[in-house]
Amino acid sequence: MPDLLIELFSEEIPARMQARAAEDLRTRVTDGLVEAGLTYAGAVAFSTPRRLALSLHDLAESSPTVTEERKGPRVDAPEKAIEGFLRGAGVAREDLEVRDDKKGRVYFATVTKPGRSADVIVAEVLEQVIRNFPWPKAMRWGNGTLRWVRPLHSILCLLTDDAGEARVVALTIDGITAGNTTAGHRFMGGGRFAVTSFDDYRAKLRRDHVILDAGERADHIWQAASNEAFAQGLEVVEDRGLLAEVAALVEWPVVLMGQIAPDFLDLPPEVLQTSMKEHQKFFSVRNPRTGRIERFVTVANIETADNGATILAGNKKVLSARLADAKFFWENDLRVARAGMGAWLESLEKVTFERQLGSQAARIARIEALAREIAPHLGADPDLAAQAAKVAKADLESEMVGEFPELQGVMGRYYAEAAGMPAEVAAACAEHYKPIGPSDAVPQAPVSAAVALADKLDMLTGFWAIDQRPTGSKDPFALRRAALGVIRIILEGGYRLKLDRFIDAQLLRHKINLHSLRASAGEIDTLEEVLDEVADRGVFGSAFHAVMDRLHGTAHPPDTGDGSLLRTVGDAVPDLSTDLLAFIHDRLKVHLRDQGLRHDVIDACLNLDGGDDLALITARARALADVLDTDDGENLLQGFKRANNILAQAEERDGVEYSFGASQKFAETGEERALFAALDSAEEKIAAATRDEDFVAAMNAMADLRGPIDDFFESVQVNTDNEVVRRNRLNLLARIRQICLRAADLTRVEG
Repeated sequence: MPDLLIELFSEEIPARMQARAAEDLRTRVTDGLVEAGLTYAGAVAFSTPRRLALSLHDLAESSPTVTEERKGPRVDAPEKAIEGFLRGAGVAREDLEVRDDKKGRVYFATVTKPGRSADVIVAEVLEQVIRNFPWPKAMRWGNGTLRWVRPLHSILCLLTDDAGEARVVALTIDGITAGNTTAGHRFMGGGRFAVTSFDDYRAKLRRDHVILDAGERADHIWQAASNEAFAQGLEVVEDRGLLAEVAALVEWPVVLMGQIAPDFLDLPPEVLQTSMKEHQKFFSVRNPRTGRIERFVTVANIETADNGATILAGNKKVLSARLADAKFFWENDLRVARAGMGAWLESLEKVTFERQLGSQAARIARIEALAREIAPHLGADPDLAAQAAKVAKADLESEMVGEFPELQGVMGRYYAEAAGMPAEVAAACAEHYKPIGPSDAVPQAPVSAAVALADKLDMLTGFWAIDQRPTGSKDPFALRRAALGVIRIILEGGYRLKLDRFIDAQLLRHKINLHSLRASAGEIDTLEEVLDEVADRGVFGSAFHAVMDRLHGTAHPPDTGDGSLLRTVGDAVPDLSTDLLAFIHDRLKVHLRDQGLRHDVIDACLNLDGGDDLALITARARALADVLDTDDGENLLQGFKRANNILAQAEERDGVEYSFGASQKFAETGEERALFAALDSAEEKIAAATRDEDFVAAMNAMADLRGPIDDFFESVQVNTDNEVVRRNRLNLLARIRQICLRAADLTRVEG
């Protein structure tokens, strides 16, 4: 069985497109071959800046001959219908067979599709792949119609049999004829050369200064850079993304290390690292003793007689110009920071965060108020949290962040320190954006966590207030990420936070802001009318005033015990608070499912105790999951469902609710009396354990009911002829349901 080698040789392919293009080539070619009837043993694709390559092992010599039977029209069908069937099947009238069918006598045709050689199929598939290749951007050149990412120079398409004999697949596309030759390195190569197999191809490329495998190029770069740094007592700052990008920029990586001019060594390491990465694709080399970035590593694509000295000199010159700009930004920013960052905060009043949600300054004011309220619940100083929230986004107006947006927060820490602010405030400036992704760490310091939570809750409530919630896969404002950030900060920090009151407060702030904008536009006359309108739009009177008291200076709202103080805010969107909490619940379910908890177990715990204490929900769900993994827990669940089903059917049939009045004096059996005693004991234990938030004990007390419930159902008939006893037993089942539901909503757990 032959091996297939394909190479598409072109001008330089953008680094960001190479890996995906290699995978697309593999997928599309193999799918096309299999669809045409050719099987193969394995396929691997490669990419370099100037080529995509694909190697297939043990390709079938030809597709199999296929015979199929086709049912045609009835014998008495119109002549045109029969002729159409003959054309479609490719047979003559005399080749048809007549058979009896339930619809009468019909024609059948036996159609044989002969197999085709691998050469023909490969040429057909490869042409379709090339002409329809899914480049993000493609171009045409010359007079042809072919589109490719960059001008395509040659096609290598070779079938090599077991004896090592190679044959070129006959293929021509827009004047480019497939052959058995390729070219090596653009500068160090010796011109075009012929190959006979994949092993020959890879070996000759290496001899001509091309490393075909991008992973091998990356490993070589990292190893050479690390060795060079280690020899000088330094270390390369790891950056896997930059490593992959640089490996896609060169075919023959030559690692060179240069020194950063002393004038720039005092710049923050993040500034040096970001500037060198973004502008020059340089790796940063750090002194592990001082933490300073002192050198850089660049990767050339050519070996030179002077061992890269000329290349390094040119790179140093360009780098110095870039770092001079960074130093200028840094020094200007420090002057503003040391003056208290007031100029930046004033500038943020002119920066729009979102058209309906107002300026960045307005958003910062909301975050500041919310951070002050959240702080005591996290063990943070409210004044420090408010101070941190006020300046956390000031660096957005700095020149450095204007040049390098990815340094937002990082520079905030440096500027807060330069302004002489407390260490907690500086840390919050850097950490309040976290976690940015699922693998990113959450802020650990209480002040940082308070500001991060306030930032994310303001984002969520703001877009809920203007009805810009995520729909389907669309989430342009990263609200799912914000919700997951809230969840992770609370759970990983071990914080006990009733989210409802904070969601309510921020929703009201947003709604008042929206109505104030209408007032400034002349649609509403006074702030009093703004508040009246908000109150008239469904905000409960006492709850509204309680929240307003908090907004006007009360540090903490009254705890009514009812969860949300505000359940309806706005004109057209009812129950925003409830809807946002449900959205957070959905993200919580995804997060906990990733940690191994079943969705139905999580559902069983979501809405107990208001459902806004995420730590409580999680602790309860974990305890329930542990109990359900035991025999007692699983059997209890079945007993509960049996009791609940009998009870539901009886209530529907009788038109009454059996939820009160079970009395042991009407018990007729020992099992019945034992269940009464077990329920009394479990009710007391579950109530005490739930009150103490000992959910393991609560679930275990519920699981202890397994035996008495099983014994009850084995020996007692609930729907007896004695109506008094029947009602008493139904009320006893209601007690089972009532007591178990205090621990978890078992109706939501699947059997």
